[in-house]
Amino acid sequence: MANVDWFYIAAGCIGLQQLLLGWCTYTCCLYVIGFLAVLRYIVIPAECDSVLWFYKQFGKPVESLKGHVVWITGASSGIGKALAIRLARAGVRIAISSRSVESLNNVKTLCVETGGITENDVLILPLDMVEYDKHQPAFDAVLKHFGKLDILVSNAGRSQRARWEMIEADVDKDLFELNVFSLVALSRIVTRYFLEKGCGHHVVTSSTAGKLGVPMSASYTGSKHALQGYFECLRFEKAGCGLDISIFCPGPFHSNLLNVCFTEQKGEQLGQQFRGARMSADHCADLFAIGIANRVAEIWVAPQPVLSLYYLNQYVPGLMKSLLQLLPLKTIMKLRDGRSDVVQLEGAEAKKA
Repeated sequence: MANVDWFYIAAGCIGLQQLLLGWCTYTCCLYVIGFLAVLRYIVIPAECDSVLWFYKQFGKPVESLKGHVVWITGASSGIGKALAIRLARAGVRIAISSRSVESLNNVKTLCVETGGITENDVLILPLDMVEYDKHQPAFDAVLKHFGKLDILVSNAGRSQRARWEMIEADVDKDLFELNVFSLVALSRIVTRYFLEKGCGHHVVTSSTAGKLGVPMSASYTGSKHALQGYFECLRFEKAGCGLDISIFCPGPFHSNLLNVCFTEQKGEQLGQQFRGARMSADHCADLFAIGIANRVAEIWVAPQPVLSLYYLNQYVPGLMKSLLQLLPLKTIMKLRDGRSDVVQLEGAEAKKA
């Protein structure tokens, strides 16, 4: 009995009440069962938005990008690393950047091991994004090695866990410097090249925090909203110029974000880990790559119930804001991090929790 799907139990109960009690019409019963079927087989298992789901089933495969040149920043770990490996498997030539040369060498080895590309198809470009004078030489190195660039994936950045009123101003500045201004600065260099070439594709990693007001991450949430604003402006300003923009908004997935994320104090890292079941970075990257291959404008990837929150915020924002204010803060934190003790709650937020 423990293995019986709840949908069949519910449908059976509805059918029995119709046969024995006749509380509602057959048509009404069919509508209810149909609603439960949609809930069971479409809504609950959903892990991406409906547009991406359509392209996953009927769109271009990731392998359609074979031969393209993609530059990924923030490629040493997490979604950047997983995306590099997935694209390499599809035969995409890639340039990978981060501060850690050792980590980039490891990523290159994994990319070559997929069998989709050779060592010469992976260019290691060590780069600290906030060193702006290094952007142009790095871009020139990509062009020198591959002869072209088709897609820039702006993935570098760090998250944050901190109480809103306790965040030091220097933390806001440092986080925006990395998550926003450095990405925009590099993208401007590449955009000039794309416009001259007549085509190009900017792919930007945002977050749930780029769509919602995420508690205990004020600076991070602000940075992701700002990043989306910059690239939405670019999308419409250069419409018809051959420039594509894809903004990737992932929900919770396995990564080391909590270990290195910003806190309330300048120079401090959180040094903690996620807990509980989460979407793997590899699976997240696979969906991400499908969105890139099909040039999807905005890509939502998240498990339930986070995905439903995207839809509520998109289509009924007033209701969404009211619902979030009713939820205990610890519930939201656990949904996000798999734990509610990442930030020590004090004062008013402790009472709400």
